[in-house]
Amino acid sequence: MKVEKTEIKEGYLIDYISGKQVKDTPEEREAVQVFSKSLVEDYGYPVNQIQTRPQWRVKVRPSDVKKEYPVDIAVFTSKERLEEETHIIVECKKKSRKDGRGQLEDYLRFSKARLGVWFNGENRLFLLKSEKDGQIHFNEIPNIPRYDQRIEDIGHFKRSDLKPANNLKSVFKAIRNYLAANAVGITRDEVFAQQLINLIFCKIYDERFTKSTDIVTFRAGIDESSSKVKERIVKLFDKVKKQYDDVIEVADSIVLDDESLTYVVGELQNYCLVDSERDAVAEAFEIFIGPSLKGGQGQFFTPRNVVKMIIEMVDPGVDDKIIDPACGSGGFLVEGLRYVWNKVDEQGKEYGWPEHEIFAEKQKVAIRNFRGIDKDNFLSKVAKAYMAILGDGRGGVYCENSLESKKNWSYDTKNEISFGGFDVVLTNPPFGKKLAIDSEDILNKYELGYSWKQDKEGEFEKGKLQDKQAPQILFIERCLDLLTPGGKLGIVLLESIFGMPKYRYVVDYLTKRTKILAIVALPEDLFQPHTHAKTCVVICEKSEAIPEDYSIFMSDVKWCGHDSRGNPTIRINENGEQILLDDIPKVAEMFHRKNSHD
Repeated sequence: MKVEKTEIKEGYLIDYISGKQVKDTPEEREAVQVFSKSLVEDYGYPVNQIQTRPQWRVKVRPSDVKKEYPVDIAVFTSKERLEEETHIIVECKKKSRKDGRGQLEDYLRFSKARLGVWFNGENRLFLLKSEKDGQIHFNEIPNIPRYDQRIEDIGHFKRSDLKPANNLKSVFKAIRNYLAANAVGITRDEVFAQQLINLIFCKIYDERFTKSTDIVTFRAGIDESSSKVKERIVKLFDKVKKQYDDVIEVADSIVLDDESLTYVVGELQNYCLVDSERDAVAEAFEIFIGPSLKGGQGQFFTPRNVVKMIIEMVDPGVDDKIIDPACGSGGFLVEGLRYVWNKVDEQGKEYGWPEHEIFAEKQKVAIRNFRGIDKDNFLSKVAKAYMAILGDGRGGVYCENSLESKKNWSYDTKNEISFGGFDVVLTNPPFGKKLAIDSEDILNKYELGYSWKQDKEGEFEKGKLQDKQAPQILFIERCLDLLTPGGKLGIVLLESIFGMPKYRYVVDYLTKRTKILAIVALPEDLFQPHTHAKTCVVICEKSEAIPEDYSIFMSDVKWCGHDSRGNPTIRINENGEQILLDDIPKVAEMFHRKNSHD
């Protein structure tokens, strides 16, 4: 990759392929750069076989001498990038699907390329050009081939061929927009979400139960009908329901029409969702359930880098019982399970356990030690199913209101979740300006449900029951209820709790019942574009004997990996390499280094 080692001009960005500075337009930032990166990281094409700047050009008419049409991205079969080696043309204009396809066909008609992609940051389609009886034909296909894969091999993947995705959000966004415009008989976002999540579980099940050398079931080839694809996926979903009949209802079904289903399968089939960096279910849910619904319920899904940071700072052990009392779609549970499973792997290697014993121990950990609660029936179902398919921790997720009195919980929940019974609590409780608990039956069960005032000595005295309280405040107390003495809490809280005088009683409550180990201030961009709320992470240890004087690890994170629009914050370093500006992964290491020196 050629890189200009000059200061980036205002209003410009660095082109991923050429390293040149180009104008920072929405089209460039959200489409050209996103798909360029995907070609390299998802499809495996070498950078030296791709051209973006200067733009490759094709003819407008067969009789033209000059080539006038500029192509956003051109992919070649060799690094020489000769005209007869043109393999794929990618057009990234902000047009409708119909207009985008028309322009892409024009570009392909007078090019040597057989494959075309139209992608505008929101939607995309894939075309295959063929010639028959002197006529040029264009057929929409499920996807383009990976590097070194033949066109006819599209959709014929072995399990070992699947790779993690670098940007699932762009994939899910394209799927959501396609379904909204094309799906027959479905108009509500919740139904789209349920359908996509059913398909995600089919995908994950297929990844887990297909041998590495076998062809996956979740696929759509260019040589098969949409009805054939749907028939295969419906059979796969029946297996998922039989395997997890206590999670997925028998009445659940795949109701997408044949063409829409084939489109979704084609978009997802290249990727390994189990190994992808981001939680696929949460990513999909963010796209399919709009900010208005999420914001109203305070359901701002915690970015994966923050989840990992909290888990690494708390450092749960193999025998620790772990709970998230506001688990949403299960982000903390899934990542916590992966973290503990790594420790099981290390333990197994240390003691020379055979693979089947390591696997059995992992299942035992998932079933015995992980619990989650969420009052949203759909979200708890998603978390339960995801834990089931990932690690068989399905029995540990319950649909309840965590803030309710325990006597109002179901028999199973009361049996499995006991106050003072957990070594670790990991959570991001709901927050939002309009969220408030006003039930007297709930408020009077909490110390933090009452008003508190300072006396002349600065001590807080309990007053009358408040009319309402933010759920996030009550969750602080509920988390401590769940913890055993010496247990650790990792929680995302609004930063205003530690800065506004009206919340001093909350800080007093926390500092008298826990030893605060760390406070990490997070950037305002973290939950954007969904909310501007400024948050922080608090790590603390429940204790009855708090030292009068002790040090607290403090960190103010500047970069979180994305900007206010949700786009990755990529920069060029002094060596000309593209790096993601994200300070969050560094925090846990600094925290443990500080503790090792104390």
